[in-house]
Amino acid sequence: MTQHQASTNDSTHQTLYDLIGGEAGVKNLVEVFYDIIEIQPEAHKLHLLHLRGNGIAHARVEQFNFLCGFLGGPKLYVEKHGHSNIRTMHDYIEINTESKDIWLQCMTLAIDTMNMEASVKNKLMNHFTSVAERLVNQAE
Repeated sequence: MTQHQASTNDSTHQTLYDLIGGEAGVKNLVEVFYDIIEIQPEAHKLHLLHLRGNGIAHARVEQFNFLCGFLGGPKLYVEKHGHSNIRTMHDYIEINTESKDIWLQCMTLAIDTMNMEASVKNKLMNHFTSVAERLVNQAE
């Protein structure tokens, strides 16, 4: 196998975790995302939802742990909690379409703030949108 073939094969097997910069990239994404939730007026409803739970500081840690595994890196959330069932994690939270849309808008803004490549952004948002749609548990 030539060096070019090896690098091509490596790049096709890169996880989203790798593509956003591994642990440091996930940490940055989570920090930017929750900074947006805490600061942006359009995210106020989402901020309030987090305050009804365990708070933003807790969410930052657990989101990092979850996203590492979700994006193909170390399964930190599973190691800590024994599962990564996202529906179970959110059972106690009332999530309607508006909340889901705000979450997705905040994540889009976070990804844009990090200046990720369009292909990486699209892959991330496809994953996030798919999961977010399944988390809606309240009618409007």
